Amino acid sequence: MDLIGVDIGGSHISAARITFVGQVASFDCFEEADVDTFGDRESIVSAWTEVIRKAAGKSTDYKVGIAIPGPYDYENGISLIKNQGKMASLYQLSVKNLLAESLGLPSSHLTFTNDAEAFLIGESYAGAGKGFQNSVGITLGTGLGSAIKVHEVVKDAKLWTAPFREGIAEDYLGTAWFKKYALEQFGVGILGAKDLLSSDFDSEVSIKIFETFGRALGEFLFPYLVRLHSEGVVLGGKISLAGAYYLPTTRAYLQTMGYPVPINISVLGERAALIGACLPFVESDLQRH
Repeated sequence: MDLIGVDIGGSHISAARITFVGQVASFDCFEEADVDTFGDRESIVSAWTEVIRKAAGKSTDYKVGIAIPGPYDYENGISLIKNQGKMASLYQLSVKNLLAESLGLPSSHLTFTNDAEAFLIGESYAGAGKGFQNSVGITLGTGLGSAIKVHEVVKDAKLWTAPFREGIAEDYLGTAWFKKYALEQFGVGILGAKDLLSSDFDSEVSIKIFETFGRALGEFLFPYLVRLHSEGVVLGGKISLAGAYYLPTTRAYLQTMGYPVPINISVLGERAALIGACLPFVESDLQRH
């Protein structure tokens, strides 16, 4: 039985065949595509099916683990996403049944996991979170994803809406903050954190912006780390790739607050969620044997 890990976002899908041997996961047939999820349900499901089939190759007997953002009824694979534009045509439909039918698989061969949970599960199993019993997983990008791990249990933390400073966490910890802060404080227009790393960008300005961001990240993390007795943080998402520029400030803040913990940047990248999405099948097989 082959396992296909899938990560679905608002405009993108990636999939790969995954083989588990001990605590090591290997990938074959990595496939990805951009998908217009503002369309009708048939075109969305068809686009997803095409990528999953490519990853499955010639195999007809496989199981599919899908990481997808909420809100979702994950157990039944029913989309509860509305008022976001993306995936609107799938609202209250069993995406599990639609995809199973499209792929020609029994619905029991598909499982759905929250994308932030899948990220932390994957990194904890085979990546940057391996050594932590209790940890916090954060993905920094267009939005703020978050999950918490306490022993073997991983849950979506939904911290993007957590009250923070004069708004919510996502106001200060995502691409929108970089754009707003750079424009308001320095009068420069940028598309995101990546622009600050350009060789023709004023390095003094980029240092100040990253330090401000790093301080905000430390302030945000501190109470959750203490409350959950966390041993470390696993950081993912596109903004994590610039971690060398802001994490020293984050670590210094946590040090002064008396709670210094390791902050590890994802080693699996987007493949972490693919692993995390498939592990329910691996664990159910272990329980049966």
